[in-house]
Amino acid sequence: MKKSYVYFMTNKNNNVIYTGVTTNLVRRTYQHKTKYYRRGFTAQYNCDKLVYFEEFDHIKLAMAREKQLKAGNRKRKEELIHSVNPEWKDLSDGWLFYFE
Repeated sequence: MKKSYVYFMTNKNNNVIYTGVTTNLVRRTYQHKTKYYRRGFTAQYNCDKLVYFEEFDHIKLAMAREKQLKAGNRKRKEELIHSVNPEWKDLSDGWLFYFE
């Protein structure tokens, strides 16, 4: 079964947090970094830094978690990020992005 992910992207100043869900975290991160969707939220607010993600065995579980996280407040999201990434580093640093 294909893995699914819920993730947070932010901008260089960490003042915007975008919550997303995907079945291909590497490809989706690449799309955010290259502003593939030019009129999208992350392109508009320069959210190109992956700071948090959770892995799931089924897309429905990931979608339910995304909905739960979006309903929460910013403080809760910041606490989640800080629990695994206290310096808010880009977790995708060093990833190779190659797609055909």
